[in-house]
Amino acid sequence: MKIGAISDLHIDRNPKLEVQAYLASLTKVAMKRDIDILLIAGDISNHFQESYQFIRELQYKLSIPVLFVPGNHDYWVPDNSITSEEIYEFYAKQPECLIGKPYIINNDWAIVGHTAWYDYSYADNKFEIERIERGKYYGATWQDKVKIDWQMDDRTLSQFTAKQTKNDLEKVSDKNIILMTHIVTHPQFVVPTPHRIFDFFNAFIGTRDFDSLYKNFSIKYSIMGHVHFRKTLFDNGVTYMCPCLGYRREWRTDNIEEEMNHALVDFVIEE
Repeated sequence: MKIGAISDLHIDRNPKLEVQAYLASLTKVAMKRDIDILLIAGDISNHFQESYQFIRELQYKLSIPVLFVPGNHDYWVPDNSITSEEIYEFYAKQPECLIGKPYIINNDWAIVGHTAWYDYSYADNKFEIERIERGKYYGATWQDKVKIDWQMDDRTLSQFTAKQTKNDLEKVSDKNIILMTHIVTHPQFVVPTPHRIFDFFNAFIGTRDFDSLYKNFSIKYSIMGHVHFRKTLFDNGVTYMCPCLGYRREWRTDNIEEEMNHALVDFVIEE
């Protein structure tokens, strides 16, 4: 069975391409690669309804399971009529969303997923926690600070999501696991430092609260997003993958199908 994974599509951030171009190109690439299950690790769009509509249309076109976890952008509040927590609850109810619902592939494999959250542990230690919490540096503001309204601080939220993920892992603890998060869970996937901006903003990239999960469960593949890198790393028995499409300005070419094909990773598990 072939598993495909991609992240950070940002279908609403390209002024030169309509959403249908993203849908058509990802559909074509996934079909050409004979993907059996497609995983999307968040940041589909900046509006929860558009993000979920994309998932539904993609699943209809591919006729295979399309499973996802929301990214931080997928929780951005479009107006005052809804909160980030209500958006979270909306996603968690959807059958394609992995939060609270491990997907059992067969007797040997399962998929577990959660957005996860950042705990500031990947920031340069020269920054005090109080400064990081404000999310402002060199005139830039981390946009989650103004577009997401969780009722808990980031570090508490990171611990909460790790606990939720542990609960889901325990449901399938007898299986090999494909773990999918949006937030980075390995320090080698942060923006390399020293860096004028990301010495600070790496605080909002990853978490160490998932470290114990890799030690205590049979996680064989770890899919992440968020950093807009395309990178694969094998470490301590786990294959970590960051298959981000990213913003148009980060692409190597002007061809969306070529970029989709380059970003999408696939791997085969035994049936």
